Amino acid sequence: MTRPALLVPPKCRPGDQVAVVSPSWAGPGYFPDVHETGMRVLREELGLVPVEYPTTRRPDSTPEDRAADLMAAFADPQIAAVLATIGGDDELTVLPYLDPVAMSATPKAFFGYSDNTNLLNWLWNLGIVGYHGGSTLVHLARGGGPHPVSMESLRRALFTSGEYDLEPQPAFTDLHADWADPATLVDALPMTPDPGWTWHGASSAVTGPTWGGNLEVLQWNLAAGRWIRPVEDYAGCVLLLETSEEMPTAEEVFRMLRNAGERGLLAQFPAIVVAKPKAWDRERDETPEQRTAYREAQREAVLRALGRYAPDAMVVIGPDFGHTDPQYVLPYGGQMTVDGRARRITYAV
Repeated sequence: MTRPALLVPPKCRPGDQVAVVSPSWAGPGYFPDVHETGMRVLREELGLVPVEYPTTRRPDSTPEDRAADLMAAFADPQIAAVLATIGGDDELTVLPYLDPVAMSATPKAFFGYSDNTNLLNWLWNLGIVGYHGGSTLVHLARGGGPHPVSMESLRRALFTSGEYDLEPQPAFTDLHADWADPATLVDALPMTPDPGWTWHGASSAVTGPTWGGNLEVLQWNLAAGRWIRPVEDYAGCVLLLETSEEMPTAEEVFRMLRNAGERGLLAQFPAIVVAKPKAWDRERDETPEQRTAYREAQREAVLRALGRYAPDAMVVIGPDFGHTDPQYVLPYGGQMTVDGRARRITYAV
């Protein structure tokens, strides 16, 4: 087998309708006020018309129901793009109920991350470029309003075609608002100075289509054995990796990468970009020192695994995508250039 030719779906225009779906967890059903904040941002700041589907706010929906919503959104000629409200942990069960022939006939840009890695990977296998990022419930309904970097990145992915830089940011936050208390959405959360990116083996420049996403979800796909292609199909791609708010330990991260490495998967990627991990949870309320230690331990685990299974790969650790704030919305299957000599990452949307 060889990997599919990857197609970038048509872009949106102001005034277009976009589907708002919950393929995994129906968070809007639990936090409708937060959800409505995100919908206002879609309408008022991005100029789009959100269209909800039956399971968008329905916590008890079945995988079959959620698949039906996705199929309907892709089939509707009035829908210009499909945006996930949030991730979850059940999207893997939706994939068997999707019709690849029908969805290939009407390619749409899909936006999501975390558990939505499942659908991004499924669409990649069909040759449809998606976008890793852009949760309406998390980043559009962010406390104090969307981060300008997140909004500009999402706006580019939705509306424009071009090449852009994935740039280091001066500050970030691991904190998140308490959705049960809408008052916490009024003010922006405190920011932390960014420690900078780590470059390893940065002596060349690599250009290739992106693949990857959330590490825990990729591990589930590897375990299921249904949606991962023969490892040779990923040769020459740029691997994007990020971890979730569940904050796997450094040893768990190493083991997940080890499993992929033993399959021969990691060796296919000449460049690997690993996001800054989220290192704070409301229930545990980690101190700044604990957060720093978590990020450093994960970095060491990643480099240890890649040193064993992808020793020739160029590795960058620390960019802002996935479970980060701000969040870059990156192409999933689009072209990315990792230039180690210039210490520069560019991506095409």
